[in-house]
Amino acid sequence: MGQGSAIAQAAADFLLLHDSLQVVAEGVADARRMRGVIRQNLQWALIYNVLAIPLAAAGYVPPWVAAIGMSVSSLFVVLNARRLARRRP
Repeated sequence: MGQGSAIAQAAADFLLLHDSLQVVAEGVADARRMRGVIRQNLQWALIYNVLAIPLAAAGYVPPWVAAIGMSVSSLFVVLNARRLARRRP
């Protein structure tokens, strides 16, 4: 599979580097995990911004608190995405 000609490899949409089809199933599982984490991050960002931006714009939250909140929100998103680096059981 990964031993195909260079022309076939260059034209392929998907190239298996191993001789097992198990990597295809693993790739699909990884893609599903990634999609789930992306959705979580987008939901978190949407909820945070819908709540925090109007409060900050209306003056209910001091600018320094809003800046810290945005930084914490970004940190949460990054740490949530880092979960993908861990190997699944």
